[in-house]
Amino acid sequence: MLGLTVPRHRLGAVLAGFSLVAAGVAVQITATPAAAATPHRILFDNAHAETAGNADWIVSTSQPDPLGQDSSPSAESDWTGALSSWGVALQKTGDYSLKTSTSALTYGGSSATDLSNFDTLVLPEPNTLFTTAEKTAIMTFVKNGGGLFMISDHTGADRNNDGEDAVEILNDLMTNNSVDSTDPFGFSIDSLSISSDYPSAISDSSNPVLHGSFGTVTKSLIASGTTATLKPADNSAVKGLLYRTGYSGNTGAFFATSTFGSGRVAFWGDSSPIDDGTGQSGNTLYDGWNDSGATNAALALNATEWLAGGSSGGGGDDGGGGSTCTSAQLLGNNGFESGSSTWSTTSGVITNSTDESARTGSYYAWLAGYGSAHTDTLSQSVTVPAACTTATLSFYLHVDTAETTTSTAYDTLKVQVLNSSGTVLSTLATYSNLNAASGYTQRSFSLAGYAGQSVTLKFTGTEGSTLQTSFVIDDTALNVS
Repeated sequence: MLGLTVPRHRLGAVLAGFSLVAAGVAVQITATPAAAATPHRILFDNAHAETAGNADWIVSTSQPDPLGQDSSPSAESDWTGALSSWGVALQKTGDYSLKTSTSALTYGGSSATDLSNFDTLVLPEPNTLFTTAEKTAIMTFVKNGGGLFMISDHTGADRNNDGEDAVEILNDLMTNNSVDSTDPFGFSIDSLSISSDYPSAISDSSNPVLHGSFGTVTKSLIASGTTATLKPADNSAVKGLLYRTGYSGNTGAFFATSTFGSGRVAFWGDSSPIDDGTGQSGNTLYDGWNDSGATNAALALNATEWLAGGSSGGGGDDGGGGSTCTSAQLLGNNGFESGSSTWSTTSGVITNSTDESARTGSYYAWLAGYGSAHTDTLSQSVTVPAACTTATLSFYLHVDTAETTTSTAYDTLKVQVLNSSGTVLSTLATYSNLNAASGYTQRSFSLAGYAGQSVTLKFTGTEGSTLQTSFVIDDTALNVS
């Protein structure tokens, strides 16, 4: 009920098992470099056994910077790796900056290979599971405008014998993360091992992946690979671009694209198409890149361009906060209906207790309300693209209190903007027991001045020693355009 006047008791109605320890509500708007050296910044992952066994999924042996092997490559042999054809082709355009990550993936950190510094992340058949922190980083990166290129292989392709293959690892990323595990991209990878095929492209003359600046895509290649099952009811943006022979619609998609938040996603069901047949000594590789029955090079390069925001059409913004802005709502789990997903709080803040009422749905955020000295916080990371001129934070707030004063603010809720070091840049608003009223009221603030900067949005509810005041929040949003 709204209008609680007795101290709260958070027992069984509190979200079960939820006890995150984060001091402050951190909507972290992560900064990007003031100007990239080239428009499209691509990070290839090599921290998850991408070179285990007979694989060699690197653009160069010089890591993180392939330019260390040859600063001006003209042929794929100038760089060493089964992905060197891909890397050299991008480098030769002069429009791409390529790096390789050899350590854990992060987002919003200070590392040179932190995802906030890139437009697109390429996962070329990972063979070890991503950690919980890495999955949060990857999904947040995409949600906030990054491009994600997921390349799988057939089920059972466990190159390092750790019990996990790329099918399981990429499905785990999509279904077991703290940002959105409810089929966020609208597809799942099939547990199949298809020995051979030449999947055909759909007819869509306007599609930038099939008809991009690197050429027209007609067919791809399966040399022991898999497909995906599409679920447009979960994400209407998902689209199959190439299909296994005899398949169409929602089954047998060998190459698919989708969007998530402000970002773009591509899936490819086999690593053989990106293999240029060369690599380090001792590896036996397959030259799918130059297969005459397929157009794999055009597919890889067009998809990279689209993911990085370099071509027209499709959804998503430049991942690192580039030159375009796609209208979007950036907060994950913005109505709290997925419980603790995405948010970090002090214990018991996100709840479905019937002592207060959600504005919509069942869950809401409840700060303070104990009737004793207490402090609560609520947090979430998000990136506002630098090109967005409008960024509006909004939330619905209900305040009820047992205080009787009409002049003294004993209990407060502060909404503040902090930098990454924790220094307060601005206090957007301070609410108190004096704002108590029935029902919810929407509150809105412009964050346009912080686009492209690293900031923290912090909600802090602080209560005095006696008489409760409850600050109840629901239906948050950060809309950019």
